[in-house]
Amino acid sequence: MAKDKYQVSLKLFLKDAQGRILFLFGHSKSSYAGYYDPPGGRIEDNEFATPFMDILRREVKEELGDIVIEVDLKPVLLSRDEANKEMRVLYIFFEGKYLGGDIKISDEHEGMVWEYPWEVDVDRHIKPIHREVFKSYFCDSKDHS
Repeated sequence: MAKDKYQVSLKLFLKDAQGRILFLFGHSKSSYAGYYDPPGGRIEDNEFATPFMDILRREVKEELGDIVIEVDLKPVLLSRDEANKEMRVLYIFFEGKYLGGDIKISDEHEGMVWEYPWEVDVDRHIKPIHREVFKSYFCDSKDHS
């Protein structure tokens, strides 16, 4: 029996002062092509002992530039994806606040948008594997805004 292989991806629901979430547009060559992609990414091989927040801050800096954020250490959502037959991905989502700085998106993405969570067209903009858990999170976000 083949051994399962997993990667872990840390993602951030980055909110502005109005409660809108920053979404990146997936690059046409990525698995997020055509979908919204919260900033973040996978834990690298050499980061096993690195604190999650350090990894998430590294990913955010790579994708958004040198911005000021505040991140809640408590995960708000879990999801998973079978990226291909050899690798599965566990996603851990956190919430954070955008406090300032010029956002400069990396080449990994083709654009960005700030949206209120309850206004996101989940069936159109969210990868199918994440839709149900995002719907639940977005409904809770509306109740708490």
